[in-house]
Amino acid sequence: MAERDSGASFAIGFIIGAVVGTAIGFLYAPKPGKETRALLKEKAEKAREKASEVAEKAKEAAVKAEKRVEEKLGRK
Repeated sequence: MAERDSGASFAIGFIIGAVVGTAIGFLYAPKPGKETRALLKEKAEKAREKASEVAEKAKEAAVKAEKRVEEKLGRK
């Protein structure tokens, strides 16, 4: 029986897809290399921050799920 997914895996996949799509878009955009690299660096930093937020939320959801399972099993 599969456990319910909290949506974290979808969010992570969505963020990764958005980053890759954005990077490809920038690489094909008609801008000088220096501008493109600066823009990619900025977007990568924002994506890293968002990924950290999603990872933290996923961790919190996992801890809550673990507590619920332990309560159902009568361990706490």
